[in-house]
Amino acid sequence: MTRHGKNCTAGAVYTYHEKKKDTAVSGYGTQSIRLGKDAIKDFDCCSLSLQPCKDPVVTPDGFLFEREAILEYILHQKNEIAKKTRAYEKQLKAEGEELKTLSRAAKESRVQNFLKKEGSIVTKPLNPFKTDSSSSGPSCSSSSSAGSSGYSSTPSTPSSSSDGGSSELKDKQLPSFWIPSLTPEAKPSAVKKPVKTVFCPMSGRPLRLKDLTPVRFTRLDPSLSRVSLITRQDRYVCAVTRDVLGNAVPCAVLRPS
Repeated sequence: MTRHGKNCTAGAVYTYHEKKKDTAVSGYGTQSIRLGKDAIKDFDCCSLSLQPCKDPVVTPDGFLFEREAILEYILHQKNEIAKKTRAYEKQLKAEGEELKTLSRAAKESRVQNFLKKEGSIVTKPLNPFKTDSSSSGPSCSSSSSAGSSGYSSTPSTPSSSSDGGSSELKDKQLPSFWIPSLTPEAKPSAVKKPVKTVFCPMSGRPLRLKDLTPVRFTRLDPSLSRVSLITRQDRYVCAVTRDVLGNAVPCAVLRPS
């Protein structure tokens, strides 16, 4: 390799040396750089607030939470479930009202079609005082009188009203491109039936209040206050073996029966 070969950037291939140089400059992507101590929470910290627990509780899966934080989370989830349930019930009610409206409109359309067909039927009124011989002459007059009396094959008034109704319906169905909810592509978002189960934020499994087990840590020095205890790295010990607890020590919680 020549003297300036390492600084050559005109090549079409991203060389190993360039990759190594860029990695060293950026500080990411190397095997020598690991997560520091500050990037990992301590074993006695809450999984939600990431702060040392005052009143810790543990789930059956082994996740530690502050009692206040996990209760607030469960309450928030139940409020969200109640809100989604109300929205779902409102959607069901709206769908029921829409079905009723459609059935009512279908019934009215059947009635209008029946009346239209009945109005288009032309009948010749019979005159009981006329004989059959003279039926040919008066028949024309009767038909003309029937036409004058209002018996017509094409009624004008219903057609005009139907045209007006169809135009109004068409105006209501026209899309409005400046309103997002009335655009042709806009569709009402369907609300799914919510699940009434609260799930753990860490494991994703169902979580209940009675599944939470309170944890009582044994302090290394009972004479220390809470403020001075938090500043120390070694805070708690095992109640049986008196070993100092930490992230590298597997811990177990004994639940009283």
